Amino acid sequence: MTAPVFSITEIELFERPVRLRLPFRFGVITLTACPQAFARVRITTPAGASAVGMAAEMMVPKWFDKRPQVSHEDNVEHLRDVLRLARAAYLSDARPGTAFGHFARHYEAHQQAAAARDYNGLLANFGPALIDRAVLDALCRLLGLSFYQAMQANLPGIGPGLPAFADLDITRFLAQRQPAATIQARHTVGLVDAMTAADLSHSVADGLPETLEQVIDRHGHRFFKLKLGGDLEADLDRLKAIAAVIDRIRSPYQLSLDGNEQFQNAEQLDTLLARMRETPALARLMRSILFIEQPIHRGEALQADFRGQRLGVPVIIDESDATLDTFVQARERGYAGISSKTCKGLYKSVLNAARCEAWNQAEAQGPGFFMSAEDLTTQAGLAVQQDLALVNLLGITHVERNGHHYVNGMADLPEAEQQAFLSAHPDLYERSHGAVRLVITGGAIDLGSLACPGFASAAWPDPAALLPLRAPPGADPPGAGGAPAH
Repeated sequence: MTAPVFSITEIELFERPVRLRLPFRFGVITLTACPQAFARVRITTPAGASAVGMAAEMMVPKWFDKRPQVSHEDNVEHLRDVLRLARAAYLSDARPGTAFGHFARHYEAHQQAAAARDYNGLLANFGPALIDRAVLDALCRLLGLSFYQAMQANLPGIGPGLPAFADLDITRFLAQRQPAATIQARHTVGLVDAMTAADLSHSVADGLPETLEQVIDRHGHRFFKLKLGGDLEADLDRLKAIAAVIDRIRSPYQLSLDGNEQFQNAEQLDTLLARMRETPALARLMRSILFIEQPIHRGEALQADFRGQRLGVPVIIDESDATLDTFVQARERGYAGISSKTCKGLYKSVLNAARCEAWNQAEAQGPGFFMSAEDLTTQAGLAVQQDLALVNLLGITHVERNGHHYVNGMADLPEAEQQAFLSAHPDLYERSHGAVRLVITGGAIDLGSLACPGFASAAWPDPAALLPLRAPPGADPPGAGGAPAH
C-alpha cells in the first residue's frame, strides 16, 4: 500500500492546567504546575473521506529555552506561539500530501519563522511535533490501522522531501520493527526528591509514593534516571544518598545520569566520575551507569569534544537536539547517542533511530550508537500513550517515566474521561487512591492495548474539559480552522 495523500482541513488547539502533587526540580526550575497543550486535526482525502486525530504535550517552562532573561510565563507563551505558527503553516497549503509530506513541506519555513522571533530550534520543533502526531492519529483512524501497522508499512511516507532522510532506507528500517509487549520504566529522581520518609520535610499524605524508597516498594523499578546539579560535592552527597536506597535492590539495576546542562565542560564531568570511582559507597551505582545525558549547556555542547575523553561512560545529547542534523554533528564530537522525546518530533526520532542502525552496521568495531527514551512529564492519556508507542516501535527497551509520579494521575479530569481511558486500556491504567493512573508492576509497563486503531489510543480527552489555546495578550482567540473537528 502506498502512502495515502490528503489535505489538512482543520486544526484546533487547546490547553488545560496540570497541577503537580510533588515539586519536580530539574536544572534551573522547580515545577509545581504547568499547562498541557492539545491539537485536534481533521484530514480529508481527494475522494472526500475524512478523519480526526488528536495529540497532547506538556508546555514545560525552562526546558525548551533556559535563558535567564526569559520568564517562565514567557516560556509558556512562546510554546503557544510556535503552535500557532505551525497551525498557520499547515493550513496555508491545501494541496494533498502524505503525513510526512506535510511536515517536510513546512519544515524549513517554520524553522525560519520561529528563528525570526528569536526562538531556538528545540522550541520551534514543539509546534510541528504536536500537530504531526495528531495528523498521524487521524491517518491511522482513517485507515483503521494501529500506529504500529501504519509505521511498519511506512504509510506516513517518511523519507522524500528532506535531505536528512535521503541516505537512509526508512521503509526497510520500519518494516523490520517488532514492538514488544512491555517496556521497563526508568524512574526519575529529581533534585528535591526525598530518598526515605526521614528525608520528608512535608508529606502530601495522599497514600501514593513520595520517596524513592516508597517508589521502589510500590512499582519494583530496576531502571532509574538521576538528575545532577553540577555542584561536585552536592552531587556526590546526593548520589550517595540515592545509592544507599537503590543498593538494597537484590537484582541488578541500571541508571542514567542527567546533567541537565549544568556542567561547564567535559573536564568537569570527568572530575565527577573520577570522584565517584574513588567513593566506595558509589561502587555499585558507578558500575550500573548506562549513559550520561546532556551534561553541557546546549550553546557549548557541540563545541565540546568527547573523542579524547576516557570517561568510561557514553554521553548523549538531549537539549542540544535543535535540528534534523544535530545528531550528525554530535557524532563528530564523540557523543554516542541522542534522546527520543515526542515533543521534539516523531519523525526526528525515526530518523535518528535509523541512523543508529546504519552507523552501527557500518562501524562494526565502533563505539555503538544508540537512542534513549526520555520524558517531559508526559501525562496519562494521549501524551504518555503516544510516547510509549513511539519508543516501543523503535525497539528501545526502557523509557524514563515521571509524569505519573509527580502528578496525581487523572485526578483533575472528568470522571467520564478517566473511565474511558481505563476501559479502553485496562492493561495500562488502574484506579487507585481516587483516580485512574498509570500502572507499573515489577518496574514494567504493559503495552498490549496500544496496538489499537489510531495512534496508540482508543479513548480521547473530553472536549468540554479543554480550553481554547490562550491567545496572546490583546489578541482575539485563535479560530478553529473550520468547523469544530468532532
